[in-house]
Amino acid sequence: MGTSHADEILALAQAEGRRLAAIETSTAAVRPAPGKWSRAEVLGHLVDSALNNHQRFVRAQLADALEFPGYAQEDWVRCQDYAAKDWGTLVELWTAVNRHLAHVVRRIPTEKLAVPCRIGGGAAMPLEALVADYLRHARHHLAQI
Repeated sequence: MGTSHADEILALAQAEGRRLAAIETSTAAVRPAPGKWSRAEVLGHLVDSALNNHQRFVRAQLADALEFPGYAQEDWVRCQDYAAKDWGTLVELWTAVNRHLAHVVRRIPTEKLAVPCRIGGGAAMPLEALVADYLRHARHHLAQI
C-alpha cells in the first residue's frame, strides 16, 4: 500500500503542479459564483488537507489508535485568505507538501496500516483507508480547479 499510494501522491503533485502553475494569479483569485471558492481557495483547502493529513499519517504510526479533531474548512480558508496569496507561491507550497506526504506514506510500516483512525467524531477507519481517502479528496478538488 505505502508505495503505490505514495507513487500516486507524487505523480499527482508533479502533474497537477505543472498544470496549476500555468494558471494566472488574477484568474485563480476569482470566485465563480457567490458563496463558491475561487481556485486559490480550493487549492488552499488542499494545502490544509495535506497538512492535516500529514499529522494524521505520522501520529497514527505512533499509536494503537488515533483520535483526531476535524476542522472547519470554511473558517480555515477564510482565516488564511488564500485568494490574496500569490498563486505561484500557493502552487509551490501544495506541490512541496505533497512531495513530502508521498515520502511519509512510502515509509508507513505495514503493521501500522490497520491502525484505526477516528477524525472529528466520524467512524473509525484504518490508516490505509485514510491515505486512500486523502487521494480521493485531492483528486475531487483538483478537478474543480
